[in-house]
Amino acid sequence: MTSSEVLSMYENIAGLTNQMATAARMGDFNSLDKLEDQCATEARATSTGVPALSGAQRLRKIDLLKQILANDREIRDVTDPWMNSLPGMARQ
Repeated sequence: MTSSEVLSMYENIAGLTNQMATAARMGDFNSLDKLEDQCATEARATSTGVPALSGAQRLRKIDLLKQILANDREIRDVTDPWMNSLPGMARQ
């Protein structure tokens, strides 16, 4: 995987998690589920390892990771209360 492919992958994941946050806010859990599957498929590429980045590319990757984490927090803010209301589904 090249450094350009690494950034492209993280940009795709950031875009997908942004769409997931929007779907969660709208209560569109079917779309959220489908987007989650797409995101997981995209992220599988990291299981083989990614090259270290430096300079501007490293800073861009950090920015994308911050976006992904912020989107994840927003998704959890919407979905956790719902999940915790389901018997046997409370997150630890």
